[in-house]
Amino acid sequence: MRALRIHLKQSSANYRREEIIDNKMTYPLPPYSTVIGAIHNACNYTEYHAMDISIQGSYGSIGKEVYYDNCFLNNLQNDRGILVKMSNENALSNGFITVAEAKKAQGNDFRQGITIDVINQTCLDEYRKIKDKGDEIENFKKKKIKPLLNMIKVRKKTLSALKKDTGLSEDRMNKVIAREKEIKLLEKEINHRVKDYETEYYDIPISKFRTLTRGPKSYEILYDVELIIHVSSDDETLDCIYNNLSSLTSIGRSEDFVELIEEDTGFTELYPIGEDDEIHCKHSAYLCVDIADLLYRTKKGTTAKGTRYVLNKDYVLSGNGKQRIFNKKLVTYVSDFKIDEDAADILIDDKRNIVSFV
Repeated sequence: MRALRIHLKQSSANYRREEIIDNKMTYPLPPYSTVIGAIHNACNYTEYHAMDISIQGSYGSIGKEVYYDNCFLNNLQNDRGILVKMSNENALSNGFITVAEAKKAQGNDFRQGITIDVINQTCLDEYRKIKDKGDEIENFKKKKIKPLLNMIKVRKKTLSALKKDTGLSEDRMNKVIAREKEIKLLEKEINHRVKDYETEYYDIPISKFRTLTRGPKSYEILYDVELIIHVSSDDETLDCIYNNLSSLTSIGRSEDFVELIEEDTGFTELYPIGEDDEIHCKHSAYLCVDIADLLYRTKKGTTAKGTRYVLNKDYVLSGNGKQRIFNKKLVTYVSDFKIDEDAADILIDDKRNIVSFV
């Protein structure tokens, strides 16, 4: 069986666990989807090319790197954080303009210019005008609209009481009912116009401004990483991958650069483990779950139990074409183990590296 062996090193890497949000923990080896994605990117594939992957490797040490992450508050604050203007007010992204930064934890004021560093005066002036417009609208609602609505409320109450008067003639009752409908329509129209005006001249413009804070978070980092990756696919795909290995620049984050070990990278034939043969894998590896019980460490009878992970391999797009639905694989992560011919699904290459395709 023909396969492509890719041997590489990384000075550092983070293979992020997708369920972690704040402090980004890492898998001990890259998930299948990470490797497949890096290969597709190197080959400039725009459609998925089916392939099976075997991953093994090791790292020298593990540590943490601190970084500062952007966090948008739920409410716009005038006295703290960083005032920014969003490129798209309907999405929280890195597309924003920094307007001003508060210098202290409290007592700042973006509108009044108290203890702030101004970054973009034009946007700050726009923010202040919008806030002034908001005050103008609130003042108009308080002094003009609220008294008018209170008068309508009293009138509605009076009309409602008249409807309960059994002594009214039919003609008089019909006029009361008609007048009550007119009053209710007037109330609805006033509220509707005020709301539309407020939405157009305050709510929509101010929604472009957000309060941003920056807090320390951390990456879990693997150092001195070595990976041996085997790829199985059709001959055309394997040849394309091999010819584009120079474009395989990173695995994990974009800054997790790879160094290809060229003398140990290339095509290899795979074979089953021979009878009475025994393979000692000094690296760690992802293996199919049903193989784990066939492993042992130093002697038979000592089972090499490992850690189970559910890893993404490939995906299909949902009906709307926006959501990825991943094909997940249950695997066991095992380190420094031995295996013999009883593990029928394990293969070895021409350098006696174990190969467990998923």
